[in-house]
Amino acid sequence: MAYPLLLDWYDANRRVLPFRGTRDPYAVWISEIMLQQTRTDTVSGYYTRFLNRFPNIAALAQADEQEVLKYWEGLGYYSRARNLHKAAQIMQREYGGRFPAAYEGIRALPGVGDYTAAAVASIAYRLPYPAIDGNLTRVLARVHGVREDVGRPSVKRLIHELGEREIDRERPGDWNQALMDLGATICVPGTPDCARCPLQAQCDAYAQGDADQLPIRAAARPPVPVDVGVGLVIAEGRVLMIKRDAALLKGLWTFLLCEGDSTPEGMARKLEALGMQANRIIPLGEARHVFTHRIWNMQLYRVDLPAMPGRTAGQWADAQTLTGLPLPTAMKAARRAAMDILLKE
Repeated sequence: MAYPLLLDWYDANRRVLPFRGTRDPYAVWISEIMLQQTRTDTVSGYYTRFLNRFPNIAALAQADEQEVLKYWEGLGYYSRARNLHKAAQIMQREYGGRFPAAYEGIRALPGVGDYTAAAVASIAYRLPYPAIDGNLTRVLARVHGVREDVGRPSVKRLIHELGEREIDRERPGDWNQALMDLGATICVPGTPDCARCPLQAQCDAYAQGDADQLPIRAAARPPVPVDVGVGLVIAEGRVLMIKRDAALLKGLWTFLLCEGDSTPEGMARKLEALGMQANRIIPLGEARHVFTHRIWNMQLYRVDLPAMPGRTAGQWADAQTLTGLPLPTAMKAARRAAMDILLKE
């Protein structure tokens, strides 16, 4: 290994996290899927609660998808939860409830990419695969002086080759986690704390004085703002809930959404298209939620119907039912407003 001080530093300074210290591939897999695009401090509580309810592959495979989504509620990127459920069913059916022990088998599971497969393989099975995430990309680019856009395929391959070359063959999981911790605590974006870095003597960016400029990344496109009307459709002490079929938030429950039009007139047209006519549409305030590629600028409405329609695409929920449905974080303000209404009706 070309980083002789790295593991000594890690042994003395590793972060204490609830998902560290286990080599159970199922538990490692759950934590790594949760950590995709989610902050470490956010994941900790979800990880413990999820494993308590779904302690093994069989428990997750046999669960209802709606319950899995409910336990994922608030973590976002809900396709991760659906893929976890699908993967557990595949492992239960094709692997006898055991986790695949080869990189290729792990990589073939739904929702598992190169990084996740490498992380599980290295931590659970001590296989020498570098888990190239944002932290490892940043550290490797600085240490080796990679001064090209790390988003380019050829540069991504170079970073991966550097990881394959440098990884510790005896402790590959610890090596991956050491670089993750280094990138999270010392070799951070912007201005790194080079004075405390165990790789300082080997770092090209430190020697050249441009560590704060690396890695080089092309500017990301800003998310597109979208106006969304959110209708809390109330009838006979219940609120109308719609299960999403669209790719964004698929399988989760929302209130009546009018995407692209947040005006009262747009909400009225949406209701009319569903065969409903409101007694009144009352503005309740605004909410905002930022997704990766879009921003929902939401206007919330209370929509009162004269009676519950005989046939409606959706579910009429009382307060207790609403509490049990998996809703996305984007509906947080709307759910709070709906609970206030239902509990007072």
